[in-house]
Amino acid sequence: MSMRKKIQKKFKIRGYNLTLDALNSILVFTDQFPDDSEGEAIDLLLDQLQQETLNSSIVDAESVQQVINLLLGANDAAEESQSSTSGSSFAVIDAFLVPKYRYDAVKKQFIEHTSSLPVHGDASAKTALYRERFMLLSQRVSRADHFSRPAFDAEMSQFENNEISPIQSLIVQIGRKWVMGVISQLEDGHFYLEDLSASVEIDLSKAISFFVKLYKITTGFFTENTIILAEGEMKNGIFQVITCGFPPLEDREKTLKIHSGYDFFGGGTPTKEEMTKLADIEKQVVNDTFVILSDIWLDDEAVLEKLEKVLDGFESVEIVPSLFVFMGNFCSRPCNLSFGSYSSLRQQFGKLGRMIVDHPRLKENSQFLFIPGPDDAGPSTVLPRCGLPNYLTKELQDLIPNAIFASNPCRVKFYNQEIVFFRKDLLYQMRRSCLIAPSSEETDDPFKHLVYTITHQSHLCPLPLMVQPIIWNYDHSLHLYPTPHTIVLGDKSEQKVWKFGGTTCLNPGSFATDGMFVAYRPSTQVVELSAL
Repeated sequence: MSMRKKIQKKFKIRGYNLTLDALNSILVFTDQFPDDSEGEAIDLLLDQLQQETLNSSIVDAESVQQVINLLLGANDAAEESQSSTSGSSFAVIDAFLVPKYRYDAVKKQFIEHTSSLPVHGDASAKTALYRERFMLLSQRVSRADHFSRPAFDAEMSQFENNEISPIQSLIVQIGRKWVMGVISQLEDGHFYLEDLSASVEIDLSKAISFFVKLYKITTGFFTENTIILAEGEMKNGIFQVITCGFPPLEDREKTLKIHSGYDFFGGGTPTKEEMTKLADIEKQVVNDTFVILSDIWLDDEAVLEKLEKVLDGFESVEIVPSLFVFMGNFCSRPCNLSFGSYSSLRQQFGKLGRMIVDHPRLKENSQFLFIPGPDDAGPSTVLPRCGLPNYLTKELQDLIPNAIFASNPCRVKFYNQEIVFFRKDLLYQMRRSCLIAPSSEETDDPFKHLVYTITHQSHLCPLPLMVQPIIWNYDHSLHLYPTPHTIVLGDKSEQKVWKFGGTTCLNPGSFATDGMFVAYRPSTQVVELSAL
């Protein structure tokens, strides 16, 4: 069969007709792959074309050429990554550029939001924030074995029915029921559980948070705004909660298999061939290291001296780190309205730049990522926070052109690895806002309770909006779905690392107060806890 007929046949099978110019463009494209006897290049082009929005089944040359340019560009990028230095092996995704998706319960699929997102959203944006969080977890729970069927054998469960009931149905149903909803305080001192159908007042006074391996529901910090599964029964118009837990966590690979083709993380969706190539490269760069430090107080000479010792140490190693991550705060006191030393802080950033210049191997071979802290200069304390203002960083940028000033949180893609960085003293606020004392049956480590909470909630900061404001239209930038490979929680609490559910979660500790930092090898997910 001639190449012309093979192309036409493959397109007709998928319901497309080609114009003559489009066919000629594809023939030129396939000529670049003379050894492709199976027509894999055509299949790849078709796969990409189906992801585009076409006005009709007749494919013109312009549509074809756009896809060809995209594929050739991706191919060039993959070839370049094989021969590039480790400094260009990763991409930083700003929180304000993370793709937004909403789940359509009717079509049972995610739909991407393609229009612009204003920072100042209307009232409906706040409602959508809660609805999208709920729908995200609801569709995940619908696949959980023990909550997707209406009844179970007696040896599997002590409950008669594990089906999740809509809250609205509690009015007519009696006995113990499972419900799923958002904990809300609709009246002072009165807590409610809300789903998409209704709300019901709940009594948590006798509730026991639990970890049951059969259901994979876990303990953690139960705060207002968290989404829970609760088992209980109605008494005098109030739902008496007996036991409660977070929605079961889903394995990352299972999520990706079900929702293939979606760019939840940002940075694009590579093809299977590209992912295989990237995985092969990733196995070869086991020495690539990220050095992560939190609380770099540039106005404190003692901190700068410690930082210089760290730079001196890594300057002398055989293979220098590919990335230094400097997380705020960058000042020992809050940069609020009463702060009047911005010009001095600008000079301190310049001093840091000169310190890096004095370490030529690091300057030439490492990249430097700066993430603002909760008390750093910026338009507000709302999340996500934009990068540090140019006014403060101009002198450093002039000295270190490859410095990156990202948002908080931000995401880093290292070949196939997905890493989330978040700087916030989250553990303290979660413990203060907790409504039920965390269960110590599984663990009494507060950091593990925090990791349980954010991974099962699929959200970096499930605190009440009154405690931590979030830009309504950009709440999706704090989602952890699918669960990333690594979550870095910059917190002033104790230095910790813990691997849970296939995810490595770590807190580098406070460099300013304790001299703590971590060296992280992303290809192997090995964490080295360090301190001066």
